[in-house]
Amino acid sequence: MSPLPKSTLGRTGLEVTKLGYGAMELRGLEHFPRLSDAEASALLNGVLDSGINYIDTSPDYGYSEELIGRHISQRRGDFYLASKCGCPVEAPDVPYEDRKPHSFTRENIRAGVEQSLARMRTDYLDIVQFHLSPSRAVLEENDSIGELEKLRKEGKVRFIGMSGTVPELAEHIEMGVFDVFQIPYSVLEREHEALIHEAAQRGAGIVIRGGVARGIMIKDESIIDDYPEFLRAGFRARRQLWQRSNVEDLLEGMTPVEFMLRFTISHPDMATTIVGTANPAHLKANAEAAAKGPLPKELYEEARRRFTLAAESPA
Repeated sequence: MSPLPKSTLGRTGLEVTKLGYGAMELRGLEHFPRLSDAEASALLNGVLDSGINYIDTSPDYGYSEELIGRHISQRRGDFYLASKCGCPVEAPDVPYEDRKPHSFTRENIRAGVEQSLARMRTDYLDIVQFHLSPSRAVLEENDSIGELEKLRKEGKVRFIGMSGTVPELAEHIEMGVFDVFQIPYSVLEREHEALIHEAAQRGAGIVIRGGVARGIMIKDESIIDDYPEFLRAGFRARRQLWQRSNVEDLLEGMTPVEFMLRFTISHPDMATTIVGTANPAHLKANAEAAAKGPLPKELYEEARRRFTLAAESPA
């Protein structure tokens, strides 16, 4: 397999692989499988062995941080580590619906970062991102950024990021304080396209999540009901958009997931896209697809055209 392509993560200067690993799949609660230690070790070491050097996690992701610390902390120099803040500080096995609300007080931000450091057995986090796109007003009211800046001066955090979405994302970019933005984007979800470009133009590194839309366009319709209710309408809309796009002739031997992944890494402003899986075969397939690089320019532009037309046509 060819080496994974890399890109510079904005003004951080970090050279990241265009395919990153999203560790939500290690949550081990609800519909996420609980991996044994042997399975988790094989998967996480497989991530690094495939060449991926960017791992994204969160205190909200159940057992994810603990598994990272247990199984690959000894390889800390092989990867960049990004987590979140503002999440409730509590045990990893609390079900999603029973979790405390997010809080962006300085005390909770520090407690969360310290918890992540301990769980992942590391002295520093390369990137800490505010979770759930808190508004500028909330951040300023709590002096939330001030606490991350203090943690940065202490050497516990290297760069500050925002996991942002509309309607708050525009004001986040305007603040000019975030080194990295994590933003949802795929050929089926292009609502943030203009804001991605604006953030990149201002020097921020762009991390894409949802770049393969969890493969929802090829899964059985009934599987959507296994996901939390608040996700189902969006999944169905993206599935229907795929079906209206008529791009089968563009696949040229690619699977739909490979096509979507390579479409995402073709975006000129993105640095890496985080894709999660608990399946080693899927991890291998994702790495092989990403190693092929972006789509040919003509194919990329034609795909953009068809999905734009499909999105504008009646459902």
